[in-house]
Amino acid sequence: MSRFSLSHFASALVALAVLAPVAVLVVLALGADVDLRGETVRLVANTLGVTVLTVMGAVAIGVPMALATAHCNLPRRRLWLALLAAPLAVPSYIGAFAYFAAFGTGGEIETLTGAAVPAVRGFGGTALVMTLYTYPFVMLATRAALSQLDGRTVEAARSLGATLPVVLLRIVLPRVRSGIAGGALLVALYAMSDFATPAILGLDTFIRSIYVEYNAFGLARAALLSLQLLALVAFVLLLESRVGVEREAAQEKLEITLGPRARTVLMAFMLVVLAASLLLPALVFGVWLWRDGAGGFDPWLAWNSAYPALLAALVTVFVALPVAHAAVRGKVGRWLERIATLGFGIPGIVMGTALLYVGLQLDFLYQTVALLVLGYVLRFLPLAVGPVRNCVARLDANLLAAARNLGASPFEAFTRVSVPLLLPGAIAGGALVFLEAMRELPITLLLRPTGLETLTTELWQVYEAGYFGRAAVPGLLLIAISSVALVFMLSGEDRLTTRKASRGI
Repeated sequence: MSRFSLSHFASALVALAVLAPVAVLVVLALGADVDLRGETVRLVANTLGVTVLTVMGAVAIGVPMALATAHCNLPRRRLWLALLAAPLAVPSYIGAFAYFAAFGTGGEIETLTGAAVPAVRGFGGTALVMTLYTYPFVMLATRAALSQLDGRTVEAARSLGATLPVVLLRIVLPRVRSGIAGGALLVALYAMSDFATPAILGLDTFIRSIYVEYNAFGLARAALLSLQLLALVAFVLLLESRVGVEREAAQEKLEITLGPRARTVLMAFMLVVLAASLLLPALVFGVWLWRDGAGGFDPWLAWNSAYPALLAALVTVFVALPVAHAAVRGKVGRWLERIATLGFGIPGIVMGTALLYVGLQLDFLYQTVALLVLGYVLRFLPLAVGPVRNCVARLDANLLAAARNLGASPFEAFTRVSVPLLLPGAIAGGALVFLEAMRELPITLLLRPTGLETLTTELWQVYEAGYFGRAAVPGLLLIAISSVALVFMLSGEDRLTTRKASRGI
């Protein structure tokens, strides 16, 4: 059994902080005396239904994209990978905004071309839009699993006469099911916690109902709905935990050779996905910018969005260090890490509702940037813990001892030995936290100080007011800043991969 260290103590404090919002919700829900059984059935059906459809769509797109960008004989595979990962930089509510405005009677497509197109609304429209912006989760997780696959198994099956579709369905996909399941879990959590996309496209889900209750000052009812939503999230996490993990050593890289026709069809499919997820929103927002200009836009909105997200990224990486250190030191630390990283499973509207109540009880926190940053940290801590833990696991105590024996001070040994090894994980994790905090809407709406308007809150107010043209500049700026964060995240992951390869890991 590992010795209980200072990092275990810090990790335990973080775990308690993550569990505190759930305890607050339980206390609040005790005051809810309204029978929600009929409403709950409808909300469960809508929430689970759109989640299942989104997961199915994301898997249907993400798995072929993973195979194509990892192992197929496509030209410029790295460029295709970058383009297909780009929807991660586009919040799904921006896509919902674009589809809401472009399709249907009086939409931008009909206005510009005269062609009547059906509206993208409700159940199907919500699932479609969320699929377009969540499939990269499945693609990246599946690619990571594919990198561990031994290509000799596939070659043996092909030499025995198995066709390529049979090999993919019966050999390749079953061996990477853990990667697919991991990506599908992220998609499911995203779909359950997405607030703005269902709201914009007119679908009642738990998230939308919680926000309506909050606005009606029904904190007790909002808390009860939040706990019911958390029960659904826990159910999804339980299903994912039962998926086994396949591990094997890749002795030979898998290569899939496609014929000219199959390669053309695959690239056409990829172009359709990119046009639907990136090109259409860019064109809609570009039309608005051309038509209405940038007049009236407050440049401080970009700074108001960036600096709380940057503070959250720095604090989250700092908090992730002891959690990651405890996790690699034994079973107790791993359990503390699991509890400390439950925040990503708590939807933003739920976390925001609980912390709002905490702020109402503590005047020094209410409507402060500190409370907003706390919400970001508790929600997105898992995004930093993973990359940092991978780096902490590779820290060799012998290297620090050798540096000390050569005359280095403890601080010098830390800065010259530990920091370079930790930096790639810190960059990747911090950039991902910044990316998510920048575009987080529910927590920002609930916890921001009065008068602090951000790009996300501006987009929401524009939607509520119906002045779509004013969404062009904040929407495009949000995409641009998120893209920079995505580049930093991928560069940090590339450094991790390069160091693993150089060390034979």
